[in-house]
Amino acid sequence: MDGPVGFIGLGMMGAPMAANLVAKGTPLLTHDAAGVTIPGSEALPRPTELASRASTIILMLPDSPAVASVLGALEGALRPGTVVVDMGSSLPAATREWGERLAARGCAMVDAPVSGSVVKARAGTLAIMAGGASSDLDRVEPLLRRMGEAIIRTGVLGSAHAMKALNNYVYAAGLLAVSEAALMAEREGLDLGILTQVLNASSGRNIASETKLAQEIASRRYAGGFQLGLMRKDIETAAGIAEATGVEARLLRLLRKEWAEAVAAQGPKSDNTAIHKHLEERERP
Repeated sequence: MDGPVGFIGLGMMGAPMAANLVAKGTPLLTHDAAGVTIPGSEALPRPTELASRASTIILMLPDSPAVASVLGALEGALRPGTVVVDMGSSLPAATREWGERLAARGCAMVDAPVSGSVVKARAGTLAIMAGGASSDLDRVEPLLRRMGEAIIRTGVLGSAHAMKALNNYVYAAGLLAVSEAALMAEREGLDLGILTQVLNASSGRNIASETKLAQEIASRRYAGGFQLGLMRKDIETAAGIAEATGVEARLLRLLRKEWAEAVAAQGPKSDNTAIHKHLEERERP
């Protein structure tokens, strides 16, 4: 790093990620549209001021339109040599387009989406996928290691956003299966605590059975830390990859239908584990 780091997007995940950077000695400039601040950082009222001072800019924004809005505002103020790191869940094609635009201004882009809960964001133990030129990844990896413990290089720019979408597709499939199994188990009169033990000691084990079944579904807490609407967005991104690659992906088509119905019924800001609530309400006799 050859200057201060900028961080834009201090939401549920971004705020603890930024706090980890500060705690580990990173000089941090921040800007957040909602006015969130991070103790120990310098909050700036305008993103253009951040762009004119930071050598590396991290974006933790919800989707490609939000990234486009921010980069459109920053573009004219970026210094040559700046690296922009998009750590949200953006569309791979949009990421590549912005990479070309930034390269024309003498800047670089890395896509580095994260996997993990708010708890892992606070602990600095996220899994981070990173795509881009090797030299750019070498430059930003020390920063990424202050926020995550597993840094996986995925290839060219845009590859990490594609990997994130495919990862969340697989997670969504497991979450849907666990939610359906829980619904059937309760109607069969089975104990969900024991079902959790069985799944996690057997071949049905997955991240949803380990971290969501007892904690969020059986308890009806539905507060896993990832919004239903964001999950749907990642599923749609995966569907775009399926279309581009010519893969029929029948299970993915089913997930698109289920998540679209769940978002319509529960609202996009509901927790992703509310897919179980949706199923329960839909299947109610």
